[in-house]
Amino acid sequence: MRVLQALNVSKSFPGIRALDRVRLAVCGGTVHALVGENGAGKSTLMKIIAGLIRPDEGELLFKGRQFQPRTPHDALKAGIAMIPQELMPFRELTVAENIFVGHEPTFRFGWLDKNRMQREAARLLGQIGVTIPPTARMKDLTVAQMQVVEIAKALAHNADLLIMDEPTSAISEREVETLFAIIGDLKRRGVSVIYVSHRLDEIFRISDVVTVLRDGQHVATRAMSDVDRNTLITLMVGRDIDESGGAPATATGEVVLELRGLTKHGKFTGIDLKLRRGEILGLAGLMGAGRTELAEAIFGLARPDAGEVRVRGRVVKIESPRDAIAHGIGMVTEDRHKFGLVPVMSVKHNITLAGLRGWWINRRAENAMADEELLAYSIKVRDRNQLAGTLSGGNQQKVVLAKTLLPRPSILILDEPTRGIDIGSKAEMHAFVRKLAGEGMAVLLISSELPELLSLSTRLLVMRQGRVCAELDPRSVTQETVLKHAMPQGGAVEVGCS
Repeated sequence: MRVLQALNVSKSFPGIRALDRVRLAVCGGTVHALVGENGAGKSTLMKIIAGLIRPDEGELLFKGRQFQPRTPHDALKAGIAMIPQELMPFRELTVAENIFVGHEPTFRFGWLDKNRMQREAARLLGQIGVTIPPTARMKDLTVAQMQVVEIAKALAHNADLLIMDEPTSAISEREVETLFAIIGDLKRRGVSVIYVSHRLDEIFRISDVVTVLRDGQHVATRAMSDVDRNTLITLMVGRDIDESGGAPATATGEVVLELRGLTKHGKFTGIDLKLRRGEILGLAGLMGAGRTELAEAIFGLARPDAGEVRVRGRVVKIESPRDAIAHGIGMVTEDRHKFGLVPVMSVKHNITLAGLRGWWINRRAENAMADEELLAYSIKVRDRNQLAGTLSGGNQQKVVLAKTLLPRPSILILDEPTRGIDIGSKAEMHAFVRKLAGEGMAVLLISSELPELLSLSTRLLVMRQGRVCAELDPRSVTQETVLKHAMPQGGAVEVGCS
């Protein structure tokens, strides 16, 4: 039985035809994958089904009846829940309040039952296998923690159709395994799942059917048993993609960044690290290992409590990103919306933001600079004045990278640089990182994707519970060995930043 049908759905935004007569049919109790490059229209279609935006044309059928959600609340009432790619939490509310917003447990006369809400929140989080305190404020959580809360929030609705838009983009291998077990349980209970992901290994592992979108149009719908990886990639991008990328870079240059005993209480302790010119130093670890906190301390987003940072042999004091940029350090942060992008500003202004100097702006030079960067990074836009927030996730990430590299740093920190971008953009990003290293840039790479770390890194450091516990050769080590070093020594790990 088809639980959901989208028939000839179209949607346009200023200057962009996001969806062009797209169709989709999802059967009950199945996992239906939706794939395509960034800008293919996947998230737009999911937002229409979830009631976040209205289509211009076409119709939706849910359980055989016409379905026209005007708000997300309409979709939830009908039995459709969504975990969005771009997280939208109520940052001032607690974890429990976010999970149960709109359907809070109450006493007989309508008073809020906070104790029950917190117990149920803890139960749902425990079902996923994590221990985030239900009383914690969302604003104090990391991206990874917020992602887990969104999953718990969707499970709380007992929906008939669950939309997962890049649900594993910021969670560790352990949480991914738990999520897949939950999806299997949902299938057995007759719940349908629309699974949107750029990670093809996940698609082949858990999906029954796949639909491919390209440039806002339906390309194909196939049973997973009838398609292989290369065929699927070709359907997605319309061309062959080389995923191998070649051998990891090698580096024998001078040490440009050195950490000595860098410590931030409760986050990381006694970090000693050397990064050389032309090197890609990979940093692996589970959530809670302290990788993102370490990167933020280097870049001046957080202040360490002890230890020193040396740039080209000199001790430097970095108290802000401005200080870091002045010392030749750039960073692409894990959360591009919080630190990397200003969505309400134009693409042009986002790109040139880090290059502003003096009191006056030469508009002609700024326009020329923006156009040059748009071309160099193959950023798909209507024009340079398009709002950055209206771009696809992959193009937003390219804007952040262009802005970061505009001051010409010699040290680049990349924290989850390919999170939420498609396989074609990911291949471009990998090639670009290798090119930067080949030109002499020192790169510190943080990623939750072990194949990415092993294929790109010159050396690989593994962090566990705030300490560097191993240095490995990515050319000879296996993913299993990396995970063995990253796993905590006994007991469950509390979810924290990656």
